[in-house]
Amino acid sequence: MKVCFWGVRGSIPSCLSGEQIQSKISAAVQRITAKDIESEDARECFIAHLPEWIYGTVGGNTACVQLYADDGSQTILDAGSGIRVLGKKCPIPENKHYNLFFSHYHWDHIQGLPFFDAIYNPSVSIDIYTTFPAAERILREQMMRPYFPVGWNAFTKNITFHVVHPNEEFVVDGMKVNCCKMNHPGNSYSFSFESHNKKFVYATDVELTEEDYEKRNPKQKKVFENADMVVIDSQYTAEEAKIKEKWGHSAFCTAIDFAELWNIKQLYLFHHEPTYDDKKLNSILQAARWYANNITTTDTGINLAIEGKEIEL
Repeated sequence: MKVCFWGVRGSIPSCLSGEQIQSKISAAVQRITAKDIESEDARECFIAHLPEWIYGTVGGNTACVQLYADDGSQTILDAGSGIRVLGKKCPIPENKHYNLFFSHYHWDHIQGLPFFDAIYNPSVSIDIYTTFPAAERILREQMMRPYFPVGWNAFTKNITFHVVHPNEEFVVDGMKVNCCKMNHPGNSYSFSFESHNKKFVYATDVELTEEDYEKRNPKQKKVFENADMVVIDSQYTAEEAKIKEKWGHSAFCTAIDFAELWNIKQLYLFHHEPTYDDKKLNSILQAARWYANNITTTDTGINLAIEGKEIEL
C-alpha cells in the first residue's frame, strides 16, 4: 500500500499569508554565512539543508488522503479541498474507477468534491462508502443553488453508494476494511485497511476521552490494534484541548497515548489547526516526539502529515 496526503488541515482551508512568507524569508536569511553564498553549489546546499518548516509548508487544504492498493486501485478518504489538488496532479486510474470513503459530512470533509475534475468525466465510476444512509442527499444539497452553480447531475452517472456498518468487516479491492464510531459532534468514523500483512488506519475528527484508554474498547480493537500506520486527529495542544473540550478534536499527547495503547508503529499527526503556521506545527512535532520519548514507553514513530508526502507501507 501507498499513502498520499493531499489535504491535512482541519476546519477550514488556510493558505500561507504574506506575513508567514516574510517570516520564512527572515529565518532563512538569518542562517546565511559567507560560505553559504561562495558558489552556486554552496547556495543550493544551504537551501537544501534549511529546516523543513522554512523551506516547505505543511499545506493548507482540508482533509483528503489517497490510498493505493497493491493492485494499483485507488481509494480516496474524504473530499476536503485537497481532493481538488489530487484531481489536478494525479491521472485518472487506468480502470477509471475510484473508491471514496467519507468519515463524516462536516463542511471541511466534503467541500472539495465539486472541484474534483474526475467526477465530471462520464467514463469514470465511483463507489462511495459511508456509514450515513443520507449521504447522497447530503452531498447533493451542497450543490444546490445558491450554494453552487453546478448541480449533482453534472457528475458522472456511474456513482454508487454503499452503506457500511461499524464493526462489520468487508472487502474493497482485496483490502479488508473495518470501521468504528468515534467521539465527535454528529459522529465520525475511523476506517482500517489491511492488505498483505500491512494495516493502515484513517482516524480523523476524534476527541479521545478517558473511556478510550480505560476499557480498551473492543469496538476499536479491529480498527486500531497493531496498525502499521495511523493518521489521527491531533488538532490541538493540551492547553487548547482543555479550552475546546467537546469540540470533537484531540491534543497530540492524547493521540500518542492512544497509539501506545494499541501498539501502533507509525503515527501521523493530522487535521492541523488552521491558525497554526509551519513554525508552530514544527514545534508541536518536536514536543510530540519529546513526549513520546520521555513520558511514554512507546516505540511509535511520530510524524506530521504534510501535503504531497507519500508513504510506502
